[in-house]
Amino acid sequence: MSQNVNQTTTPDLMESFFGVYLLYSLNPKYKGRTYIGYTVDPNRRISQHNKGCSSGGARKTNNRGPWEMVLIVHGFPNDISALRFEWAWQHPQRSRRLRNVSRKKPRERDYQYRLRILLEMLRMGPWNKLPLTVRWLVEQYQQDFQADSCPPMHMPVTIGPVCVKKVTQDRSEVSVTQGLEKCHICSRTVDQEDTLFCVIPQCPCVSHIVCLARHFLGNDSEEILPVEGTCPKCNANILWGDLIRKRNGCFKHLQHSPS
Repeated sequence: MSQNVNQTTTPDLMESFFGVYLLYSLNPKYKGRTYIGYTVDPNRRISQHNKGCSSGGARKTNNRGPWEMVLIVHGFPNDISALRFEWAWQHPQRSRRLRNVSRKKPRERDYQYRLRILLEMLRMGPWNKLPLTVRWLVEQYQQDFQADSCPPMHMPVTIGPVCVKKVTQDRSEVSVTQGLEKCHICSRTVDQEDTLFCVIPQCPCVSHIVCLARHFLGNDSEEILPVEGTCPKCNANILWGDLIRKRNGCFKHLQHSPS
């Protein structure tokens, strides 16, 4: 049984975007070649690759296009996290986390190999705790992931375009900078450097990072950071990584809770 795949026709709007993508060459001379890269704006980046080095494209993709950006993994909390993922996906044999993953098989196509490495990465730490989304940008390249190789259940697999939006400060952030908010767990004043907001629209929950982490983990957990938990105010089940993404500027455009 494969994992359910969501499909959209209109671009999903994302703020504070950090993604790692897979390119596929359509050039008859290089057809089947792939390239892995990092971007904060997928639409701009694929244009740069296809225009060449003079427009900001990569040396390894120069004059080997046209290229399709067929897949992107996004939802990383920051650029460092995404860049580390990019490097490991590019160099699985040099990554200490991927040393035990089997090398490319003699008849295995480069595209299939890259997908196999990706699925291995998504199921191992630290990446298996992140609120990542696997997004197929070009439907014709989409492949079903079988049950024994699917990403973790909290990582959605979707088909459809994405559009990046600039981050703006909202009123709740302003109130925190002015010292007007109190933690819903410990009732002490929160400050901007140590604050998490609930990702559910209209939920007023604000809390210290440490307080909410302890609330999510409970008393018996040996983990340091949670994967998910229940909001102490609205009781919604929330991914910890989504709270971090909210802190970085995501979800401000949403009218409904992220799924």
